[in-house]
Amino acid sequence: MTLTTAISHVRAHQHHDARLWGSAGRDAIGDYAWGMANIGIAGAGFSGAVIARELADAGHTCQVFDTRDHVGGNCYTERHETGVLVHRYGPHIFHTDNERVWEYINRFGEMVPYNHKVKTTVEGTVFSLPVNLHTINQVYGTAMSPSEAHRFITEIEAIALDHEPENFEEQALTMIGRRLYELFFEGYTRKQWGVSPTSLPASILKRLPLRFNYEDSYFNHPYQAIPAEGYTPIIQAILEQPGITVTLKTALAPSSADEYDHVIWSGPLDAYFGYDLGRLGYRTLDFEEFVADGDFQGTPVMNYGDEEVPHTRITEHKHFAPAETHEQTVCFSEFSREHQPGDIPYYPVRLVDDKDLLDQYEARAAATSGVTFVGRLGTYRYLDMDVTIAEALAVADAMKRSLDDGEPVKPAPPG
Repeated sequence: MTLTTAISHVRAHQHHDARLWGSAGRDAIGDYAWGMANIGIAGAGFSGAVIARELADAGHTCQVFDTRDHVGGNCYTERHETGVLVHRYGPHIFHTDNERVWEYINRFGEMVPYNHKVKTTVEGTVFSLPVNLHTINQVYGTAMSPSEAHRFITEIEAIALDHEPENFEEQALTMIGRRLYELFFEGYTRKQWGVSPTSLPASILKRLPLRFNYEDSYFNHPYQAIPAEGYTPIIQAILEQPGITVTLKTALAPSSADEYDHVIWSGPLDAYFGYDLGRLGYRTLDFEEFVADGDFQGTPVMNYGDEEVPHTRITEHKHFAPAETHEQTVCFSEFSREHQPGDIPYYPVRLVDDKDLLDQYEARAAATSGVTFVGRLGTYRYLDMDVTIAEALAVADAMKRSLDDGEPVKPAPPG
């Protein structure tokens, strides 16, 4: 069993009668049997908030803790002094094809349609991303049709391997060939992840589309939007329920798990175990904020693919709210580096060489009763917001069924 179900330990422990009460003397005839479980939740981002709301609406008590001075996790947004709505920890674009998730987030705030666009500057030229027909023709100085470009990339440029791609670089070479890979991905990837692309799993690149038309929308989901007033009010609204208490600037310590009938952990997987097997790799981000007059770059996101340019991208946040008008603009240059103790973990690295350590932590999670590991950090996976919400709803559904029945938690696939 892996953590990809986001209901990590429960599945393995049904055979050990692992129930939702702690080990401090609570039994099956306690409050749990009357449907009044006391749930401790580490993290006030989407994972923790959604699970808390679902369980509280079902009559349970949820105590949510977050080490920061605000709710929302890395989705936190706030108004800058210029009036621009700023995504403090980097831009978050909501996109999904999940009807339940779309309906759920719309319950708690107004979602404004938004079509995300990304450009990249490399070798002194601006290109559109993802790689599309315009990008291909621009790079090769051609005017190929969709079928001609497809044949050119797949039959001439793409490099055939005698085995399945084993890392990021091999995956890229088999998809787009060496020229496009070196131009758009090699240098950027080294800056973003701090390692050679040969050390990264092939699965990372499988998330990036390759298009043989002129469509330059970054995502292709039917629902794409950004909250009119940002993500913070939405998560606050999710948490506004009498059965939920939120304590900020306070950690839920793993040692206190026995005080609850069950714990939801959305913090780093290895942190729950005190890093006693070693630290999993994460990337963190440093931001350099600057304010300019008018429009600085004409696009929400400008990547910088040249390795000698130290920042990975510049984000201009007024463009995430195109219906608003501001005389000034707020931009952030992003710098990616290796996560150190005390830094905010942003991206699980999942290096090919770290798989054994991850497997060990997953086994530890599977052997830990009374705790469910959720979210990007708790499951050590890169998750978009819609997947995070879908998995949180799945966790809550499974827990509600078990709590209602007074039985051990039953597993359910996320989504």
